[in-house]
Amino acid sequence: MPEPASPERHQVRSSVPQGTFPPAHVASPQPDASDELGWTVPSTPSHDREAEQAVLGACMFQSAVIDGVRQILEPGDFYQPAHTTIWHALLELRKQNAPTDPIALTHQLRSTGDLTRIGGPAYLHTLVGVAAAGSGAEYYADIVRHHADLRALQATAIRVLQGATAPGADPAQVRGFLTASLSEASDRARHSSGGRLHQYAKDGWSFVNDAPTSTAPVWGTPGRAAWASGESLMLVGPPGVGKSTIAQQIVMARLGLYAQVLDMPVQEGEKVLYIAADRPSQLARAFHRIVHKEDRDILRQRLVFWGGPLPASLNNEPQLLAELAAEHSADTVVIDSLKDVVGKLTDDEAGLAYNNARQQLLRNGVELLELHHQRKQGPDVSRNQRPVLDQVYGSAWFTAGAGSVLFLSGAAGDPVVQLHHLKTIDDEIGPLPVLHDHARGMSRVDTSLDPLTLLRQAGSHGLTARQLATQITGEANPRPADLAKARRRLEALAKSGHAVQENGAGGGAGGGQATRWTAATRQLTAVS
Repeated sequence: MPEPASPERHQVRSSVPQGTFPPAHVASPQPDASDELGWTVPSTPSHDREAEQAVLGACMFQSAVIDGVRQILEPGDFYQPAHTTIWHALLELRKQNAPTDPIALTHQLRSTGDLTRIGGPAYLHTLVGVAAAGSGAEYYADIVRHHADLRALQATAIRVLQGATAPGADPAQVRGFLTASLSEASDRARHSSGGRLHQYAKDGWSFVNDAPTSTAPVWGTPGRAAWASGESLMLVGPPGVGKSTIAQQIVMARLGLYAQVLDMPVQEGEKVLYIAADRPSQLARAFHRIVHKEDRDILRQRLVFWGGPLPASLNNEPQLLAELAAEHSADTVVIDSLKDVVGKLTDDEAGLAYNNARQQLLRNGVELLELHHQRKQGPDVSRNQRPVLDQVYGSAWFTAGAGSVLFLSGAAGDPVVQLHHLKTIDDEIGPLPVLHDHARGMSRVDTSLDPLTLLRQAGSHGLTARQLATQITGEANPRPADLAKARRRLEALAKSGHAVQENGAGGGAGGGQATRWTAATRQLTAVS
């Protein structure tokens, strides 16, 4: 690998008053030695040449990356002077809003007379070869800054030792120098990380008042959203119940090719990154059912698939998810499925790390849809039993950080599965009976259990809230939450003019009478 032409190395400079302390020459190679504390004195100052190369190469791939890196690094943080010179050239090109590729950088360095000194065009192309297409620049910048901080501390330690062992050394002066040096190191650390420390900080008034007063639905309607903007949606269920089928339809709607999924509107987005980590070839065949030739241009420009495992597990590299979305300019990410992008799902540390990855992505304004699996159920569990959040597989941190959790219950091949809303944003959706048309890759809600349809079928006798809840849930003794929800649905039908409410009477010797709703006359006429 070509090296820069200039072999010299930086000495660490300090703004602390010099006094009687000689400058520290930490760059002079010396044999490694160990002191009585067991610390090793390095033969060369701390640095990571590959990390410096990766930072510069990443900035050459994509000029916008420089904005993040400059919040972390100062020019003097690079160990090799050639790298400092290249960084100055990159900053100048960015200031001019010019490209930062090797050709533009070669021209810039030639104009300042530095091209030969840094190793020529060949070394610039070497830097590009080290980097990974604009990915991980800030991660590598942190490594460079880490070593720069160590070099500064090494220089301070050497100068303190030299000052303390000099003839006539003054302990007060040595302590003063040490205190000033450590204060300068702390200030430098805060300054070099200042962009990260302020990037997402807001004053209290702006934080409270700039936030929308209501959730903006990605999928659903205001007040009844299955998926809200800025919050992830987790779609859970056993294998074969249609999680990917529903996800595919949502993706098509985000691309503007569908208007609704399961009778709920989907807001159109810009570009979708679909992480097909689980059986990508099978997913491709499934998408083939719903894609038409006239969709070709939209799919080429606005849909990207990542097939197979990610470069690293998200619990090991939480920043990877946001980097992937930024690399592909996606405003929507679909993960299919969580078990394939996270290590040990039952580990709380893995759950916390994944939630970190999730929140980084959402903070960048990217919407997230996650497909996940349920825990294995014992033989004594009824298929008609209402699911709960504890049935979601893995650490509780996976569902704790999700905005909404939908659960598809049923078995593989069932003609009808039930969609339950286990974690809600506002009003609960469902339970909805969902019919999958596997040949066409489409899904719809079985309207035979729609409240208005059931009310019409009841005729002049009408329905009470308990009767409606019993028909919808299939349970002889519906839960209080299901009763309250059935009542709200009937009241909404009455408010919209689709039903008539007959208030019941309180209890007494003859017993009470429940409030009953009947379909409005025009509704009964329409179906008679």
